[in-house]
Amino acid sequence: MTAPSRPPSVDKLARSLTSSGLPHPICVDIARAAIDAGDPDSASRRADDFRRTLLTPVINATGVLLHTNLGRAPLAHHQDAAAQTVEFDLSTGRRGSRQAAVGQLFARLCGAEAAMVVNNNAAAVLLVVAALAEGRDVPVSRGESVEIGGSFRVPEVMEQSGARLVDVGTTNRTRLRDYESAIARPNVDAAMVLKVHPSNYRVEGFVEETSIAELATLDVPVVADIGSGLIDATVPWMKGAPPAWLAGEPAAVQAIADGADLITFSGDKLFGGPQAGIIAGRTDLVERCLQHPLARALRPGGLVLASLQHTALIYLDRQAGTEIPFWKMVGVPLASLEERAAAVVAAVVAVHPSARVERMEALPGAGSAPGVTMPSAGVMIDGDLLDELRRHDTPVIARSRDDRTSLDLRSVDPADDAVVIAALQDAT
Repeated sequence: MTAPSRPPSVDKLARSLTSSGLPHPICVDIARAAIDAGDPDSASRRADDFRRTLLTPVINATGVLLHTNLGRAPLAHHQDAAAQTVEFDLSTGRRGSRQAAVGQLFARLCGAEAAMVVNNNAAAVLLVVAALAEGRDVPVSRGESVEIGGSFRVPEVMEQSGARLVDVGTTNRTRLRDYESAIARPNVDAAMVLKVHPSNYRVEGFVEETSIAELATLDVPVVADIGSGLIDATVPWMKGAPPAWLAGEPAAVQAIADGADLITFSGDKLFGGPQAGIIAGRTDLVERCLQHPLARALRPGGLVLASLQHTALIYLDRQAGTEIPFWKMVGVPLASLEERAAAVVAAVVAVHPSARVERMEALPGAGSAPGVTMPSAGVMIDGDLLDELRRHDTPVIARSRDDRTSLDLRSVDPADDAVVIAALQDAT
């Protein structure tokens, strides 16, 4: 009889995982787990599996430009390891406002008196309602009392803020007189009216809603959650007319011009910046939000502020169409996408004979412009290749339906086409 072989030492096996790029303590945990399972040879696979649980750059070939699961707006931002004036006033040498620098830029962008920033749009809505309506009533159309991603429910936000929701109108039709009747009730103490962007929810057919301009005739402040963060409906940073898919999408400049006292919106959707929530409007109302205790808990850090400042300055310079990745994707001509798709097909057809160029429909995504698409093009291949594409060194995220894999190139940076080709060549 032969003596059973001894398992390798944990330290030796952990050191063999150095090429994974993981810190040594993590490699030790992985090595120990592999040895405990009686399968030391699985350590390398386990290290790779762990690495893929970390935040990892990927190529988005889904055609969903603002993919919530992939971080919404793609954004490149570099900041040197240096101190910055987050709360320091260079003119006085004293402590300054965290909100001043970026707030003034967003006020200018939106045509508002003042603005401030919090960590996302849900936080912006929560802070506004808490600061303006705690203990009081807020009329909201039944058709806008919605739930969007992450179980963000308007009634629950009201409850957490301390305000009382007053249902107005019906699910499909709400008129100005419905708001007037609600505000006039003897038992209603309306602090404001809230108009909510329905995000990825839409009612069609026999419908009617009350515009911001109409709501502005009421005797209470009008707060409009415009959600997606379109700055200007005329899209002045792009050549030609605004894209057709933006029709009806609420925009900051127009909302303020129509009489909204405050607006809130996301920074990482149509604005194309980092995750943030922007509050803009009347100086006195923004100041009440700034002074509320929640403002400190919801404030962003220096990295987000610097990224927002960079993005806002690009807009003010009217360079968003060429400098902000989201708008660059939107502006790519269909013919260019088809040309790129043909090059990808030519490079992979030997491995995938079914590869072909196909017209596709891309989506803005992240609840922006719900129900609309934009023309696109990409590569279609028979068979489901999703697993193989995800296992590539730089994972490629595609879509599969009816046993066919589609890679929409509108959401892919042209510089990444070579990686898409390599991933497809490896996916056999």
